[in-house]
Amino acid sequence: MYDPVARHKAIEKLVVRQAGSVQERKYWRFRYGRWYGGIVTADAIGCGLFCKFCWVSDPIMFGPAETGEFYKPEKVAKILVGMAKRRGLDKVRVSGAEPTIGREHLLNLLRHFEGSGLLFILETNGILLGFDKSYARALRDMPFLHVRVSIKGCSEEEFSYLTGAKAEGFKLQLDALKNLIDYGVSCHPAVMASFSKEEALLQLSERLREIDDKLAENLEIEYVILYPNVKRKISRYNLKYYRAYTPEGLLIELEGNGNGT
Repeated sequence: MYDPVARHKAIEKLVVRQAGSVQERKYWRFRYGRWYGGIVTADAIGCGLFCKFCWVSDPIMFGPAETGEFYKPEKVAKILVGMAKRRGLDKVRVSGAEPTIGREHLLNLLRHFEGSGLLFILETNGILLGFDKSYARALRDMPFLHVRVSIKGCSEEEFSYLTGAKAEGFKLQLDALKNLIDYGVSCHPAVMASFSKEEALLQLSERLREIDDKLAENLEIEYVILYPNVKRKISRYNLKYYRAYTPEGLLIELEGNGNGT
């Protein structure tokens, strides 16, 4: 079991660097996606969680020091804005990693979207926003920003099972939502529920309701997509899933305990 906060900070040393007065961050591609009705994505490198079902390839997930290129925030913003304009899209995001790693890089990147007319969707595991409330405070007064906190499992036990991290990391994800709500930052929770029973989902919903009713009402249920590399990881770790999507978009529901192997 590893400390998720300490691991985020360790990964930061590999994927973030100072270039004069600007923080640069590693990215490996920029792409269009169908999510959210059409979005432009910058795929960064480096996450502080080892999710056993992650879609990111092993070389990128386990070799952050050897993969990708460093980009200044201004350059990332320029690429995203240009791609969005070419396709007539109104949403952008950073994905493929944990975007809150490299705080100054992210905050600088976000400032470039002020007045752009684009919605920036910040998809995060919430660990750093829960650990440091001042990070959530720094995101206030950004009307173009919406934060999606992706919760790993429905409880402390499931969090450890899916990530290999210490159980207390689960509460940091809930704390992130509370901190964002406290500072008036637009946000909603999503949960990876492929490996959870229905009663666990209900219990999570109640815990979210204790923070704010809207969080429970807007809880997004996420199921794993069985891409070939994801299937290999699920088999490698002998994860048991109940529901999953095929890459073709078909929902698979397994009876009993489910088996991802």
